[in-house]
Amino acid sequence: MSLRRRVYVVGPSSTGKTTLCDALAKRLGIEETRLIKEVARTVIKELGLSRSDIGLLDMQKAIMLGHLKKEQECGEESYLSDRSGVDPIVYAIFTAADSQDALTRKETLVNLPEFQEALQRYRHSLFILLSTVREWVVDDGFRHVGDETKLLTIFRDVLAELGIRYREIGSEMRFLPERTAFLKSLATGPY
Repeated sequence: MSLRRRVYVVGPSSTGKTTLCDALAKRLGIEETRLIKEVARTVIKELGLSRSDIGLLDMQKAIMLGHLKKEQECGEESYLSDRSGVDPIVYAIFTAADSQDALTRKETLVNLPEFQEALQRYRHSLFILLSTVREWVVDDGFRHVGDETKLLTIFRDVLAELGIRYREIGSEMRFLPERTAFLKSLATGPY
């Protein structure tokens, strides 16, 4: 059994996105070329930035473009990704100075031609939004930690505004085998 669609696992930091993607990849035997993970971390390191730079719009743009490049490399076939081009939009809004700044930042990223092209794919892909399980939040010195509830709300709002349908997994499904089985059923089932 294999992936039958493009799958994006999104959500605030420390929600288990990469862990869930790794578990599903192992269970389905997904090859590395069909697995997109840790793009944000790679881009941040390459730019010599840290989590304290999360508010920089240029950083969020670089992360978005890095992610979209990885998606392009996978082509139109199915793949599994531990974030999406939507995530930088959420973090740009989250770190905005005020509502006008948030709107400007969102429009800047959403209107990028590369994102507009990806948006068409996103609307025909499987998005899984992971909500925070408080005891899972770990400060490793790299990830953003703090106000995950606000981030989750922004994720919901942005996905809805962009017309991207999603399924949400939260604390009602805590255990990795349960989450993996659920995601497997969605990712390998009929469109």
